[in-house]
Amino acid sequence: MRRAAVLSLHTSPLAQPGVGDGGGMNVYVRELVSALAHAGVDCTTYTRTWRAGLPAEVLVEPNHRVVHIDAGAPDMPKGDLTSVVPEFTDRVLDHIVSNGGTDVVHANYWLSGLAGHSIKHALDVPLVSTFHTFARVKALGGDPESSDRERAETEIIGCSDAICVSCTEEERQFTSLYGTPPGKIEIVAPGVEHAFFAPGDKRGARKALDLGTGPVLLFVGRIQPLKGADVAVQSLAELGRSDAVLIVVGGASGTEGQTELDKVRTLTERLGVAEQVRFVDPQPHHILSTYYRAADVVLVPSRSESFGLVALEAAACGTPVVANAVGGLLTIVEHGRTGYLVPDRSPDRFASDIARILDDQALAERMSAAAAARARGYTWSFAAARLRRAYADLTSRDRVVCR
Repeated sequence: MRRAAVLSLHTSPLAQPGVGDGGGMNVYVRELVSALAHAGVDCTTYTRTWRAGLPAEVLVEPNHRVVHIDAGAPDMPKGDLTSVVPEFTDRVLDHIVSNGGTDVVHANYWLSGLAGHSIKHALDVPLVSTFHTFARVKALGGDPESSDRERAETEIIGCSDAICVSCTEEERQFTSLYGTPPGKIEIVAPGVEHAFFAPGDKRGARKALDLGTGPVLLFVGRIQPLKGADVAVQSLAELGRSDAVLIVVGGASGTEGQTELDKVRTLTERLGVAEQVRFVDPQPHHILSTYYRAADVVLVPSRSESFGLVALEAAACGTPVVANAVGGLLTIVEHGRTGYLVPDRSPDRFASDIARILDDQALAERMSAAAAARARGYTWSFAAARLRRAYADLTSRDRVVCR
């Protein structure tokens, strides 16, 4: 396996996570492709031009380039992107063919899957799909998607030679909702960059962020209903400690983002905790480690989460996580050992588990050590090795034929 064409239509691996549609998927694509490049795979990531003035091509490092594809206005809303998929697909095809072809096409998210489906047939190469989120899974969490998206995902699943999931829980959920696919399911767990995300001096981190000595709770993520910043605020109020601070790192995302941010700010005032909540703009990815180290507890109250990179990065920094008991969070958080899993996003249960950690220093230290030790098993190089083997395996098997 020498060459891989990676598709990330709706969000660029070079974009700031936490801004607009940028989040864990940006990090996933950037870091995993870099690790593949280090392993000798020549990788080109194709993403839509999302801002005027971007260079046509960015060489990130040897064997790793990002190509910006003009398809629609740069500021086009995510909900309208299906209309530019054909244009994106044609231009990606032209670039692949004019640059010597590819051995595999790897689509990230369903919009990229639409393009990948066409490219597979045009070039007769294997299609690997990583969906990151599934429409039916989101619907279970109370975030229904369009029938067009669900239909498209079903078609992409039916033509994918391999489908990558992040953990056994995501595999279980996928097969329970979609059945056994014609292609192979590959478990490729995300990693963490341990050079940045590792235990460190909490006092130094707090000094750098101008924080005091009281309890610090942390929420990191895009501000949208799915991610649950409102639950984090409600949990702070339920905790009932006037010396506690909640830091919310992230920006408004999606069509409901600004409305959700306004709602969360109003909620802090209504619950009487406005002075205890600090809203922080999205930060460069490596800077987040300082926030993780400064926190006593990281909250991940997402309605659904295919993996939960924030939880893994927090664990790598030795910070216990209290998370909703869904998706990949069931794999990352060991209940009672590295943090707590809360059923049904209940703020009073979140508050109770937060209090357990804050009130028992010995427990907090044990959880910190266990979380960091567990996170060390997740590396991007291991993820790339798994994916590279999956790619190579596809060359010896017949292509999946569309259902």
